[in-house]
Amino acid sequence: MTGRRNRRRAALLIAPLALFLGVFFFWPLATMLAQSVSDPAVGRVLPLTSAAIADWDGQGVPPPEIQRAFATDLHEATDDLAVGDMVRRLNSAQSGFRSLMNKTLPAVREDVDVDLASLDRKWSNPAYWQAIRGAVSPLTDRNLLATMDLERNAGGEINRMPAGSSANGAIILRTLVVSAIVTLCCLLIGLPYAMIAASVTGWRRAVLLGAVLLPLWTSLLVRTAAWFILLQDSGLINGMLTGLGIVDQPVQLIFNRLGVVIAMTHVLLPFMVLPIYSVLATIPANLMPAAASLGARPLRAFWRVLLPLALRGILSGVLLVFMTAIGYYITPALVGGANDQMISAVITQYATGSANWGMAAALGVVLLALTLVLYACYGWLSREDAVRLS
Repeated sequence: MTGRRNRRRAALLIAPLALFLGVFFFWPLATMLAQSVSDPAVGRVLPLTSAAIADWDGQGVPPPEIQRAFATDLHEATDDLAVGDMVRRLNSAQSGFRSLMNKTLPAVREDVDVDLASLDRKWSNPAYWQAIRGAVSPLTDRNLLATMDLERNAGGEINRMPAGSSANGAIILRTLVVSAIVTLCCLLIGLPYAMIAASVTGWRRAVLLGAVLLPLWTSLLVRTAAWFILLQDSGLINGMLTGLGIVDQPVQLIFNRLGVVIAMTHVLLPFMVLPIYSVLATIPANLMPAAASLGARPLRAFWRVLLPLALRGILSGVLLVFMTAIGYYITPALVGGANDQMISAVITQYATGSANWGMAAALGVVLLALTLVLYACYGWLSREDAVRLS
């Protein structure tokens, strides 16, 4: 009885945390996953057509009963917003659907028995009916395939989209490349900095750590705007370079990949320094002198003694920086050019620009999958490291 009461009390104590996680984490995550494979725009407006066209083999023009069901659905559709969503969905599947529906809708609403083929010869083209057949299902993998520049043809086979029709794959690759470059820059700067901070004591250590922590107390937008001012042609950096006679003309440091890397490296550097420093601070200070007393040169002692012990902090820093970098939006948007925008900017465009929530959610799923893969790799490396140390 006492054990049951204790378990009930424990459940009540963690209930607020469980509720918080459910409302602010699991529910949005489930909504995003569902939205990425949800496609109700056409089936909601064409319920009779959805039922009638399911048995059609997709060859030639569909029989009159399917055309009659389609005309009836359009005649009874009164929600113009839903009809607009349907038209956008069908037009994305088959070019020319928007103009076709603009011509068909008024005629069908006036006379449900109108002959579609005589109204517009496009209705004699099986491709338009195949587009309807492929879009009536409430579930689809279309958005997930489009993130990789793939699509299904009329036969259901997965093919690559025509060149120039989609750039999602290139943007994802660009996001990974920029994130990897930023992570490498943070590691090259952060590891020596953390080693210096761990090797000193007193006020020197406090100053070094304060220099890392101070940017974290400043708004990300403010820090990015500061780099926007520093990197412009008339900014402090170009003014110094031209004043010292190093260059004759201002160097292009903004609205390109270089500016994005510089600004993101500065913003994300603390996430590399702090994990490495926290591990280095626990390593006994006499290990490197001991290695030197045994004849090891400084570089060899670093490679064989210090680096393996600091590997856990390095992996943590790399993981934090890379996962944060792949979701960056403000910095590339302000200091990058049109060819430097990352996947978060595309998600924003789909969500707010074209109201294509399915594609926005699908690209969000891609980011989630990348994050889970990184966590899995980190977990595997951590287990391997623990096995070696034991």
